[in-house]
Order: sequence, then C-alpha cells, then structure tokens
Amino acid sequence: MESLGDKLKTTREAKGYTYDFVGRETNIARRYLEALENEHFSKFPGEPYLLGFLRNYGEYLGLNVDELFSMYRAIKIQEQPVPVEQLLKSPHSLSRPVIALIAAAALLVLAGVSYLIFARIPAEPPQRNLIQLPMEYTLEGSFLERRFYKGDTILVNLGNEQCRIELRSLEDPLTLIIPGGSVKLNLSGDTGVDLNGDGIADMLVTLSDYDPRTPNAGALIRFDLNVNYVPEITLNPDLSPDQAAAQAGTVIFTSTNTYPFTMDIQFQSYCMFRWEVDRRERTERYFSRGDKLTIPVQNTIRLWSSNATAVTTELNGAGRNVTLNLGTAGEVVVIDLRWIRDNDGRFRLTQYRLE
Repeated sequence: MESLGDKLKTTREAKGYTYDFVGRETNIARRYLEALENEHFSKFPGEPYLLGFLRNYGEYLGLNVDELFSMYRAIKIQEQPVPVEQLLKSPHSLSRPVIALIAAAALLVLAGVSYLIFARIPAEPPQRNLIQLPMEYTLEGSFLERRFYKGDTILVNLGNEQCRIELRSLEDPLTLIIPGGSVKLNLSGDTGVDLNGDGIADMLVTLSDYDPRTPNAGALIRFDLNVNYVPEITLNPDLSPDQAAAQAGTVIFTSTNTYPFTMDIQFQSYCMFRWEVDRRERTERYFSRGDKLTIPVQNTIRLWSSNATAVTTELNGAGRNVTLNLGTAGEVVVIDLRWIRDNDGRFRLTQYRLE
C-alpha cells in the first residue's frame, strides 16, 4: 500500500512540480514540504501546523484530503507504544479479574490517545496568522485558484492594461474592490466581473469555500479570464506595411463576427506538445510519428512544440481550412491563435509567435 509520503511525492513529480515551485504557490516552506514527503513529522512545531500544511499541500496537488488525514492517523496509531499483548505478557500468572482490569485500562488509554489524534484534526481550513501582511498575486495564465485573505490583491493583465482586484471584506457578503467599483460574491456561484468598464465581463469569479464566522480562515476563490473576451487592437497608421504586419500578427480569417474553429494536428516525429484552449487548463503530452490530435476551440488557443517541423497543423473554421507554418526544424516554438477586433469593428483570427 502506498504510504502518505510516497503519495505526496509521486503526485508532485507526476505534475512536474519542484519544491521551490510548490513553495511559491502555497507559501509552505521547502523544509516542511520535504518533511511531509519523508514523514518526518517531528520537524513541525506542532501537530496543528502539520495538519494545516498537509491540508494545503493535498488540496494544491488535487488529492483527497480526508484520505491523507486517514493515512496520517494510521501512522500515528502504529507509533503508539505498549500493545495490549505486551501488557498481558504473563497472563497465566495473573488471575482473571486482574487480567480483565489490565485489558480494560489499556483499551481506555488507546481510546484516549485515538480521541486526541482525531479531535485535533482541524475542521476548518488553516487560518492565517493575524500579523501576516496581505499578499499580492498575479494571474499569469488563464485562471488563478487558491485561498485568499482580507487585504490580498490580484493583478490581472487585460490587453495593455493591468487591473488590480482587492479582497476588501470577508464579511457576508464577501466584497472585491475592482477598478471603478466593487463586486459582491455569493457562495458556489459564478460572478461576471467587468474590469475595464466596457460592459463586457472580462472575468468569472467563483467562491467555493467561505465561512463569515471564521474570517481568518480566508476564502477559496477561483478567477477565470472570460473565454469570450476578444481584445481590441489599435494599429498605428504611421507604421510601414511590414511593421504593421508584425504588430498585427498573421491573419488567418477575417469576419464580421467570431466563430469556433478546430485544430487538426498530425505528428511527423517524436515531440513534446502542449496546448491551452480558451484560457483554461493546460494539457501536455508526448507524441510519436503518426499520432493525430483534434482540438476544438471557441476563441483562443496557445500551442507549444519542442520541434516545430514535427507538427503539421491545419486550422478549420466556417468551411475553410488553412495549413499553418509553426517554425523551422528543431525549433522550440510558442504560438497564439486568437480572435482580434479591428478598429472598424471587424474580427480577425490571428496567429502570433511568442518569444
């Protein structure tokens, strides 16, 4: 049976996470992450700290926290000394009443120890130290999900503009301060947030774990960039045609409205390939010669390839298809394909190469 430490370690390594990366994401010091994976529980200043870190680490890795706690309890129970059999080492030399009394006492001791272990597991999420300063986070991908506390801020890059969101209040209802106003969040519901004041929700915010009676426990919140957000690009009329083309990217389709498209991909040789659709979660796999992949896209897709010419890519939309050139042989490339709104209100499905 897999041990607690092995389960944490194998899950982390399967996701490709390093201790330093997890430490930055969870605010858990590397020495405590290593202690959990090595089951060196004496490294923690107390069991509440250990259990709090175990809960946070397990949730971050996507593991069942109740199962992790059960594995920890089993380890602690195994470490308890003096089994009943040893207390009755010479049973024949004692009378039946004395044996029964010793056995009852031993069972009471074990029951008391088990109660202390079970009772000390926190029912609520670990609470932030009251003297800890607010934290600042940046939404770098398509979403950000973690436990936030009063005063924490999230920076969101929206086009050329950086927007700031602050968790102002953990009272009921929970309040976010955004550019130009505030937003109230309801538990287990998606709330659209307009960050730039254009009347379109640029972000979806989901509050999934929150109790106003314990504000120091924070709130579990997910911020998702709206997949239907189409940025507007303003072209400089003074640019030369070549400069304008570089700024605008490579136009695949032009239309009066956006529409879904698909990416049909065939692999010519061994390749590590990664994709992120509509600013959602990223997927990564290794492919061999002859493998095929079809990806449906609503609005945007980002592609990574360890070898540009190992991938033949065809884009299909509205009855039209175009073969894309990703790069040269052996080249590692990152490509964005997304709808862009022009100055005149038309839309262009555009290919960008990222450095």
